[in-house]
Amino acid sequence: MRILFFTDTHIRGNNPANRIDDYMNSLELKIKEIIQLVIDLDVDFILHGGDIFDRPDISISVVNRFVKLFNQFKAPLYFISGNHDIYGHNPDTIYRTTLSLLDIVDVVNMVNREDIFILEKDDLKVQLTGQPYVYDIDGNEKDKYYYPPNIEKHIDYSIHMVHGLLVDKPFIKGVPYTLVEDIQNTPADITLSGHYHSGFKTININGKYFINPGSIARISNTTKEMRRKPKVILLELNDDINIKEIYLKSAKPGIEILDRSKLEEAGYQSERIYEFQQGINSAINFEKLDINEVLMEVSNAENVEESVKKEALRRISEIQMKGLDDN
Repeated sequence: MRILFFTDTHIRGNNPANRIDDYMNSLELKIKEIIQLVIDLDVDFILHGGDIFDRPDISISVVNRFVKLFNQFKAPLYFISGNHDIYGHNPDTIYRTTLSLLDIVDVVNMVNREDIFILEKDDLKVQLTGQPYVYDIDGNEKDKYYYPPNIEKHIDYSIHMVHGLLVDKPFIKGVPYTLVEDIQNTPADITLSGHYHSGFKTININGKYFINPGSIARISNTTKEMRRKPKVILLELNDDINIKEIYLKSAKPGIEILDRSKLEEAGYQSERIYEFQQGINSAINFEKLDINEVLMEVSNAENVEESVKKEALRRISEIQMKGLDDN
């Protein structure tokens, strides 16, 4: 069985502030290349790690453009929702989003927390589960989110997709994250992660694989992003697990698509902090409300009851959805 995994496409209708090329055209070329890879490599299933869209209410014209591409995939697509696919860091709003619509019309298969999909080819059975983004995914209950809800009997392999800040080494102080070593006892054979755009080298701990190839979209203009080459992952599952990284040929060098002038003028001492700030601010730009700062403050607030956090996030998501047609 061959499975192709990629993540964080961040489909949007306008150019991120740091891009000097045509972002939509560049993203379209990458997806077309992935479509061809699926054909050339005889891929059986396609997985996406979340943040398909850059905001939950992408315009119809942009959706039409990329749905036509998704329909060209010659294998089933399975997605989890990321923080940019929902309103207010609130997974309960998924039914009001563009991603949910694509699931309803069978363009994609959305994997929710309690879903268990069995992928089959010949005599091989692979369990697929997923954890969409939730505001406390990197809080104190990591096992609850980073471990699959259940492992079915008579399964050859288990894959769990997660949209959380899973990293290979300590991250920025004060920002919730999950280290790979913290979840090394997962019952899943393979943990696939999105959200952290930089990604990390595939990690194998006692036969358990932890994989994040990084976003196929480059939005921030840090030195690391200038050097990073977008890639996808090919999983070959037979009697054992084989993992192959495939760099996208259509992805141009960072120097040709990213503008560093603002960063250099600002003279930030820590590009890593700036990269994180860009990751928060670049996606959902509600002009009248700096919504991302509010979301992060609420999600990461300490000494605040969970019920209070959830109510605050619920109200924020309602503000974001205000004016949408209920029909």
